[in-house]
Amino acid sequence: MGIIVIAEAGVNHNGDVRLACRLAEAAKEAGADYVKFQTFVPEKLVSRFAKKAEYQKKTTDYAASQLQMLKQLALKKEDFAALKKYCADLGIGFLSTPFDEESADFLDMLGLDFWKLPSGEITNLPFLIKIARTGRKVVLSTGMSELDEIVQAVCILRENGARDITILHCTTEYPAPKEEVNLTAMRELADVLKCPVGYSDHTEGMEIPIAAAALGALVIEKHFTLDRTMEGPDHRASLEPGELAAMVRAIRNVERALGDGHKHRSLSETKNLTAARKSITAACAIRMGEELTDKNLTVKRPGDGISPMRWFEVLGTRAVRNFEKDEKISL
Repeated sequence: MGIIVIAEAGVNHNGDVRLACRLAEAAKEAGADYVKFQTFVPEKLVSRFAKKAEYQKKTTDYAASQLQMLKQLALKKEDFAALKKYCADLGIGFLSTPFDEESADFLDMLGLDFWKLPSGEITNLPFLIKIARTGRKVVLSTGMSELDEIVQAVCILRENGARDITILHCTTEYPAPKEEVNLTAMRELADVLKCPVGYSDHTEGMEIPIAAAALGALVIEKHFTLDRTMEGPDHRASLEPGELAAMVRAIRNVERALGDGHKHRSLSETKNLTAARKSITAACAIRMGEELTDKNLTVKRPGDGISPMRWFEVLGTRAVRNFEKDEKISL
């Protein structure tokens, strides 16, 4: 499989399973491989004292605290079971990120192709151990992290049974400033951790995830919504369906363009060799037996004669016949 594109619906369903189904439809139509949601028990995710992040304060006037906000955004367990079946019927992969151990147990029972863990859990030791012991593949976002924290999390996952780990570079801000993305850090992650890398994007627009694909990201995750003007914490930093489709098309084009990493002549350009390359030709009329010199020879298209790479081999020889100006030289 090539680059995996995860369309992050997250909580952009605003707590409505019907809207979640529409998001799954939009992700499928856009060409994404997976649509991903978020599974959590609000009271087990945040305390009643937890304040909202600044970006959440700007986009969720309906709730005074994180807990109140999350209660408005949570889907029921039966909703996720229905969503998984709906995605299977649509022909798109279903994922959901767990944010607490109860949700992880439920999703493990429901069945996922792999775990997609959020950046905020990278320092949650008991949670990482629990996830690793399931034996499933893990895709871990690394927003807000220092390199040593990522190394430590990966070690914990590996020590507890996770054998297939992909690390996603990420900048956790909504929207993330492009000048803070530091996209080439993906290379360091790959070098240090010796595992596949990808990118989870929170910037506005689609340029950065496309660039990440060109840099070798094997997984691309991007938030999307049906309408960016809707009330909710993540809508403003999300793509709308048409933009998501354009991003997926661009990533697929980049994927095709990456090739095998070895420089060689392609099939399509072979036919242009003669038209674009040059041959050794007569710079003026040359009589048979005349010495061939840099005064009566030149190099011109087409390239179906003697290659100019043999220039010094030809110099000093005698013309085997009369040549007209511009005629290709033969020996």
